[in-house]
Amino acid sequence: QVQFVESGGGLVQPGGSLRLSCAASGLTFSKYAMNWYRQAPGKERELVGTITTTGATAIDLDSVKGRFTISRDNAKNMVYLQMNSLKPEDTAVYYCKAGLVGPWGQGTQVTVSS
Repeated sequence: QVQFVESGGGLVQPGGSLRLSCAASGLTFSKYAMNWYRQAPGKERELVGTITTTGATAIDLDSVKGRFTISRDNAKNMVYLQMNSLKPEDTAVYYCKAGLVGPWGQGTQVTVSS
């Protein structure tokens, strides 16, 4: 079955960096665009950005443009979210997903605080 497992979150000070990873299984990974989402406490889940099958990326959140980048490794069935210059408002649970395919994973918690 399709599964997404996110990792790499943690507690980081403002201005710091984190690299999130997402391991996908149960699908032909190279054939799917991958999305990163986040959900902050008390807020709806929002799309952070997308990476296509060929590696083209689009960041949807204006608040993270220039700070977050998405990459993928089709040989490893992995997608990554590099987050730099983190701000307290980036605190959220981060998820990856292949469009409407498969269930949501457990996500990985990112907390930005001094």
